[in-house]
Amino acid sequence: MTSSPSTTRMANAIRALAMDAVQKANSGHPGMPMGMADIAVALWSRHLRHNPANTRWINRDRFVLSNGHGSMLQYALLHLTGYDLSMDEIRNFRQLHSKTPGHPEYEITPGVETSTGPLGQGLTNAVGMALAEKLLAAHFNKPGFDIVDHYTYVFTGDGCLMEGISHEACSLAGTLGLSKLIVLYDDNGISIDGKVDGWFTDDTPKRFEAYNWNVIRDVNGHDVEAVDAAIVAAQQAGKPTLICCKTVIGKGAPNMQGSDKVHGAALGDKEVAATREALGWTEAPFEIPADVYAAWDARESGAGFEGEWNKLFAAYTEKYPQEAAELKRRMAGDLPANFDATVSAYIASCIEKKETIATRKASQNAIQALAQVLPEFLGGSADLTGSNLTNWKESIPVRSNQPGNHINYGVREFGMAAAMNGITLHGGFIPFGATFLTFSDYSRNALRMAALMKIRTLFVFTHDSIGLGEDGPTHQSVEHISSLRLIPNLDNWRPCDTVESAVAWAESVRRKNGPSTLIFSRQNLPFMERSQQAVADIARGGYVLRDAEHPKAVLIATGSEVELAMKSADALAAEGIAVRVVSMPCTDVFDRQDASYKAGVLPRGVPRVAIEAGVTDFWYKYVGLEGAVIGIDSFGESAPAGVLFKHFGFTVERVTAAVKTVLA
Repeated sequence: MTSSPSTTRMANAIRALAMDAVQKANSGHPGMPMGMADIAVALWSRHLRHNPANTRWINRDRFVLSNGHGSMLQYALLHLTGYDLSMDEIRNFRQLHSKTPGHPEYEITPGVETSTGPLGQGLTNAVGMALAEKLLAAHFNKPGFDIVDHYTYVFTGDGCLMEGISHEACSLAGTLGLSKLIVLYDDNGISIDGKVDGWFTDDTPKRFEAYNWNVIRDVNGHDVEAVDAAIVAAQQAGKPTLICCKTVIGKGAPNMQGSDKVHGAALGDKEVAATREALGWTEAPFEIPADVYAAWDARESGAGFEGEWNKLFAAYTEKYPQEAAELKRRMAGDLPANFDATVSAYIASCIEKKETIATRKASQNAIQALAQVLPEFLGGSADLTGSNLTNWKESIPVRSNQPGNHINYGVREFGMAAAMNGITLHGGFIPFGATFLTFSDYSRNALRMAALMKIRTLFVFTHDSIGLGEDGPTHQSVEHISSLRLIPNLDNWRPCDTVESAVAWAESVRRKNGPSTLIFSRQNLPFMERSQQAVADIARGGYVLRDAEHPKAVLIATGSEVELAMKSADALAAEGIAVRVVSMPCTDVFDRQDASYKAGVLPRGVPRVAIEAGVTDFWYKYVGLEGAVIGIDSFGESAPAGVLFKHFGFTVERVTAAVKTVLA
């Protein structure tokens, strides 16, 4: 079976736009868009339910271009189907401040659901989106009212499937039975270095069958009807589906198709001309015939899809008004009206109880309190729930046949982090997932992507330093907190007690325009007495915990080292040396405060000593070269925590000596 002339012209419009935009920019990846153009016709013109006029329609199908280097495929589709993406933007591909950057970027290009490019993460985001759809549907749908009912479609390539994260995510997707996840695999056998059979000989269909996926093999990716039929079959499969589409990279470029030469560089003027001739495409660069525009235009059908859903939702609202209002609130990302009151009452209870507990336990207590008013909480852990303490009394584990609010991600730190990003992007949930801080390395690029997209994903990290104790240096984080602070737009909280832990959770949940890490101790930490003003100032990232009249020095500390700072202040006071103690649970938030507030906390001209059980370099931005930092510039050791703190010099004697040195 072959494609009709109309579908061929529709596909060739994508090929032309892709090669012309890459040629004009003299940069980009034309091969994938040209190779997947027919697959795109089958999905976008026959199955994808979306409305170009409303990129936030709740029940739209989600489309993820996981092989994001082929971004011109998505830009061509968005332009042709009627999104607010003009031909001028296509011409400005990869240029400064255009809506068509080198890789798809969330909130930059209308219709882009997630930023992709780091291979494998788009596919994993899509797993999170499909999981969010399944859980929301279980909660909100009623008999006769399938108001949450959409698919998540993914385009992916060899590169995504080589990345280890794809194994993590797709294994989990099969276990959880995400039947509305449909992945179309561009099996062209080519990557940047050439033919992949020298380094990628996996039996990919068998691999996905082992994950409990439905697999449709050997589909001709240049036959629109064959791809269409495969998608129809996938929709009925009852499992996540991988459609293996055999394609030719750079399809249509007569002298370069099927080779790595067309993968990541402009075709060149001669090959572009030859491709036009081979395709029978006579239009000038960046010109699309009216009949092709008409064939692609999805504005009328999209308005129809959303209009039908709006009627259904209106009837749902009349019958289930509370559920309808709740769904709208959650999809908008708004917090419930009683959130602030709940937080205030919980902080007051922490002050009343004055508990000495590990901050990981303080975190669990905060989760327990906030979960009472946040049904959108979706917790989880990478096989460390009993250590990370991210479950709560009412939490229910998510299973393939059981909707819940806590996900056992298994030992899949990177997959967990990127799937949580997908859950956030889908909407309706505030996800948080946990592992040990030292394993933040495994998930780091997903943290970076969350920060880049400015989305509210919460990353919980426990066992934050040498306080981990006997597990030793492989599990003891020394460089991790400082390295996380280097990521723009990522707020990193390391609280010292129950009150700071409660504030850290509340502020992270309130923050809609970026992710947060919440970093907690294994060992018990004492409750800190503080004034009402100090309680209020915790939310500013750094504040005066203890003051003195005319302090001669300032001690700055975070987390477990705040106790050491307070004891050192007592010892110095006994010697007649007055010092101020500043707790700085979130340097990122503190840095955003106005100059007046920061100067009030860290007055100029007063020597400073910083204390944190991690690398020292970061803290010189606060203490200056004339100040001192008590930290660890080596890896840890295996021993009980108390022994380690003494071994590495986290003692009152060392801190007081440092203060006397900076005062000398």
